[in-house]
Amino acid sequence: MATLLLDDGKIESDLGEIVRELAPLGIQLRHYDPGTSLLFANLLDQDVVTESEKHYIVELHNSVFEFLQQENGFLWCDLLNVHPGSANLHQLIVTYSRYHTHTAAEPLYVLAGEMIYGFVRPDGSQVQLLVETQDYLCIPAGIEHWCSPTASLHFKAVRYFAIADGWVPNYTGTQLSDSLNKPR
Repeated sequence: MATLLLDDGKIESDLGEIVRELAPLGIQLRHYDPGTSLLFANLLDQDVVTESEKHYIVELHNSVFEFLQQENGFLWCDLLNVHPGSANLHQLIVTYSRYHTHTAAEPLYVLAGEMIYGFVRPDGSQVQLLVETQDYLCIPAGIEHWCSPTASLHFKAVRYFAIADGWVPNYTGTQLSDSLNKPR
């Protein structure tokens, strides 16, 4: 279940409160447990999955979550698989760990692991959101954010696409708030 770190140091773990805090940004956050992970639990635990295993996971996921694609106009999806041995891990972290926006929505459903997202709110304050297994997150186009894997470097998620270049980052230059950058 997701956890939100506010600019004042408060940590919020109630889903309803997190949704309320993120509402001014138009960010959708839901928690779904369709039970499908039981059908490929071994694949979620292993770091490396083959292309056919990725296809199996995505197809099974889509059979349950077809409504997400229909409701939001997503045309296709893929499996994001982050692990310590990922060939592009350093590039992924460098690319997305700076504040940026996208020209299309950035939706994903977390199958395993966790990822941290940072957001700039309308008043300029910043928050950090930890998403975990079974969380669905949809960041609207134009919302300033960053993301990074946690220290576990384990994250599998289905990413949805509406346009081919919609996930290309447009960097904003905003710096991480000092209050969120302190050890807790």
